[in-house]
Amino acid sequence: MTYKKYKQYPIVKNFNRTWPDNQITKAPIYCSVDLRDGNQALVNPLGIEEKLEYFNFLVKMGLKQIEVSYPSASDTDFNFTRKLIQENLIPEDVSIQILIPAKKEWIKKSVEAMKGVKNGIFHLYNPTNEFQRRVVFKKSDEEIISMAVESMKYLIDLTKDFEGKVTYQYSPESFSQTDLDFAVKICNEVIKIVNPSIKNKMIINLPNTLEACIANIYADRIEWMCNNLENRESIIVSVHPHNDRGTSVASTELAILAGADKVEGTLFGNGERAGNLDLINLAFNIHSQGIDSKLELSIIDEVKKMYEEKTKLEVHPRHPYVGDMIFTAFSGGHQDAIKKGIDFYRRENSQVWNVPYLPIDPKDIKRGYENVIRVNSQSGKGGISFIISEFFGDNLDKKTSIEFGLLIKKQSDKVQRELNKEEIIELYKEFK
Repeated sequence: MTYKKYKQYPIVKNFNRTWPDNQITKAPIYCSVDLRDGNQALVNPLGIEEKLEYFNFLVKMGLKQIEVSYPSASDTDFNFTRKLIQENLIPEDVSIQILIPAKKEWIKKSVEAMKGVKNGIFHLYNPTNEFQRRVVFKKSDEEIISMAVESMKYLIDLTKDFEGKVTYQYSPESFSQTDLDFAVKICNEVIKIVNPSIKNKMIINLPNTLEACIANIYADRIEWMCNNLENRESIIVSVHPHNDRGTSVASTELAILAGADKVEGTLFGNGERAGNLDLINLAFNIHSQGIDSKLELSIIDEVKKMYEEKTKLEVHPRHPYVGDMIFTAFSGGHQDAIKKGIDFYRRENSQVWNVPYLPIDPKDIKRGYENVIRVNSQSGKGGISFIISEFFGDNLDKKTSIEFGLLIKKQSDKVQRELNKEEIIELYKEFK
């Protein structure tokens, strides 16, 4: 009966949504928050040199916006930001982003960390949901708005003489639990202070800080905000989805349909609680639809190795597109379809990938076909024939395929485990 203490998330009423008729046609602006949001979720946060190596991999992948720190939170974050700037370690086409709470002394500390930056995004936030306003801060609605407005004024004043490009980003931090009327009111007040233009845009970030609603409701909320933000043509709308319901990728994709221009996330979804948006999953989803993801995905196994070494977390073997077993089929029916699909793809020299059960070509990420079909007692003659033709060079006729397939199934059942390709080839030699 514990379910009775929970309330259903409210829908957006009296709203004519258009996003269901839209289609993703290009990659969004990506912002990695690995070195801030992801880092703060680690049992042992990264040191400066570890952060630098991680940063360099993010750059190598093609990420153009990277949130590098929360400078007022620790000396490590502050000093890492200074190191990047002072030692000129940031490529010309990459912007670094920092997170700043709406408190004067922390704003000042954060700005000090960014002195000399060539391309800096100053990400100011304050919590905005009704419970936090009433219980945590004990402030009225107008006082919470004043907190955001006065903090942005102070931030602008401290950065007005910066020679590099300065971009302001504001988050109603608990947007997912904030009434839409209040969320748009506070955002519009901050927009007035920044006074962005088409040539010098600001960013409004709308986070699913706690993922609490179905993805379609999040999309409704994003489209509603896009329709009601002032000076929309001068605003980059960003989303920052967490994964508490396990649907952050879906929420992000629908948010893009609803008008979001930028997405914040992390490699493999590392982050607080159930994690952040998985940028890798999202980018591969885009890639698999025939759209340039704008990220270098072919090096993903290198990135995976670095990620596991630095975070001490393991990428799940069933992780979409990247897990060690993602392209693996044991089922006989699946194996037969895969074999015939790959044979057709090669024979016809097809320019379009359409192989059953394989969402992308494993070779897109420099993986061969040796792990696509693996054999155990559940496997069939198609998969076994594939192994013999792919790795031994013999094409089995139907009769031989059936007879040898039965032999392999019996052997796997007998030893109660998977048979590797070397064992299968040896058994085939004996069978011949």
